[in-house]
Amino acid sequence: MPIIQVTLLPGYSAVAEQRVVQRVADAIRSVIDAPASGTTAFIHHASTYMRDNRVFQGGGPELADGQEIVQSFLGQMQQRDLASAKQWLTADFEMTFPGGVVMHQLEELVAWAKTRYTGVSKVYERFDQSWQGDTTVVYCFGTLQGEWLDGSAIQGVRFIDRFELIKGKIHRQDVWNDLAYAWSDQASRISAPVADQTPG
Repeated sequence: MPIIQVTLLPGYSAVAEQRVVQRVADAIRSVIDAPASGTTAFIHHASTYMRDNRVFQGGGPELADGQEIVQSFLGQMQQRDLASAKQWLTADFEMTFPGGVVMHQLEELVAWAKTRYTGVSKVYERFDQSWQGDTTVVYCFGTLQGEWLDGSAIQGVRFIDRFELIKGKIHRQDVWNDLAYAWSDQASRISAPVADQTPG
């Protein structure tokens, strides 16, 4: 069974160390067929070390959890607190919505959304994270609820959002959902002729 030792310099929080051991254990188990009960990961602390003829006595900065960043961003967007939401974005942020609609500014998204629905919110079922070099990838999925422009309800519409984060900032967002299908279904039901129920 795998035993993983990670050596860190002083200065990291207990939460960061917990994240480190959990994620290195998950990474090992993605390669080695080992049960969680048989996988051990622990932190060893070093007071100092030398690299490139330089002496180090403290660790580098911590990165915030990707899921927490995404949840904060989406919550602020739902409240239309654009000023707060922008703090999570890189300068070259890009978002792609259904139909291949590409935007770079949150104001563009708000204006585009006003032509589709009065309001919409997310009900989350799950978040997944993966790591690719310097990039953290966060998926969230669940259902959408809200109100169409005609006042009818949006309910149970599936969605998936994929985010790419670089050093704690959102670089890219890709959105997939069934809103177009739900709207066409709603429109067809509204426009369908009412059957003649006059007794014959």
